[in-house]
Amino acid sequence: MLTIADVSKSYGTRELFHDVSLFIARTDRLGLVGPNGAGKSTLFSLILGEEKPDTGVIEWERGADFGFLPQESAPAGDETILHIATSGKKLEPDEDDWDIDYTLEPRARKILAGLGFKEGDAEKLAKTFSGGWVMRAHLARLLVAEPALLLLDEPTNHLDLEALLWFQDYLTRYPGGLVVISHDRAFLNALCTGMLELRGGRLHYYHGNYDSYLREKEARKEQQLAAFKNQQREIAHLQKFVDRFGAKASMASRAKSKEKQIERLLEDAIEEPQEELKRINFKFPQPPRSGLKVIELENVQQAYGDHVVYRDLNFTAERGQRIVLVGPNGAGKSTLLKILAGVVPIQGGTRELGSNVVPGYFAQNRLDNLKPELTVLENVMELRTNENQLTEQQARAILGAFLFRKDDVHKPIGVLSGGEKVPSRARPPARASAESAADGRADDAP
Repeated sequence: MLTIADVSKSYGTRELFHDVSLFIARTDRLGLVGPNGAGKSTLFSLILGEEKPDTGVIEWERGADFGFLPQESAPAGDETILHIATSGKKLEPDEDDWDIDYTLEPRARKILAGLGFKEGDAEKLAKTFSGGWVMRAHLARLLVAEPALLLLDEPTNHLDLEALLWFQDYLTRYPGGLVVISHDRAFLNALCTGMLELRGGRLHYYHGNYDSYLREKEARKEQQLAAFKNQQREIAHLQKFVDRFGAKASMASRAKSKEKQIERLLEDAIEEPQEELKRINFKFPQPPRSGLKVIELENVQQAYGDHVVYRDLNFTAERGQRIVLVGPNGAGKSTLLKILAGVVPIQGGTRELGSNVVPGYFAQNRLDNLKPELTVLENVMELRTNENQLTEQQARAILGAFLFRKDDVHKPIGVLSGGEKVPSRARPPARASAESAADGRADDAP
């Protein structure tokens, strides 16, 4: 269905990948993994024709169509949720596709319900929903359209557990092919029959799901290391003969033969397996000791227009507690976190922080706490610790713990991959220590 042959792509002096080749059949279920910034989303852009490869060709089988879900969607306009969900196929029937169009709207409504939309949401304007819900509507659009190949870039980011399980089950029965970028190990295990890894500028194929990929990757690494060591021993043995007998006339022909053997081995040299890239290494800073009560909400009232989210809500958290917040779609989980963090003012009731408590908030949407026009370094330097702005050295130390090295810190936020934006967007407590935030970071500092 899709052929990728000898494709290379670079940005300036940075080569993302080289001589990538792949054939994707209509029944393939492939997961695409690799370090942040390895080029996963760029590979999707090349497949979609949004960018051109430096070398190589990308060809689609005639008649094959595809659907693409990006990590982030454009702002919604005046269309309804139902309009988005049905926009992947035409609505005006002709005699060839009457049955398809006649059932299109009921099918769209069923899929929207599976993704968590309530009855009546389909007729509402998309711009009245959060970005995450708009992404769900676009996901519904792809499932309704049912293209031959789905290209999904982090599709589970905006799904709660209930919607995720429904979506995962739906994809197991999907009649077309699938290529998905995801950090959700369970999702990849449930769906994938093959894994693609972008690493070091190469694309590697592995059979099976994510767990199988990990096992096969380790086995390949061990085999490659053993082959590398054997070849190095053979080269050393041949070179020892050349060094010992190369100057003797009676042995010159044999020494010359050994040199040619060495040359042939070097032409087909086995690469030594590379160590994995350093992992993100950080610890949450140790805050000042608080009182027993960390935060308390009393009789909180919250509504969005006529939609009442909370009425007389009470909540208390104590020092040392670890709390997981669950609930059905639209119950107000994100709103409660924003109230606790002080991001959203309460409309009624009281919110009281305990002694020495300063909240830190990590937003669901990547750009909520970031300024796309600023660089990674500039965004971090705007943070404050102990009421003082970070120095550049402190900011670089923190970024080093998250694998932003050297010139990487000068990248504008807008050009980062979705995975690279994540460690840049947390809002730390105002009293956080820059040193402890990057604790154990010495080897990773730029």
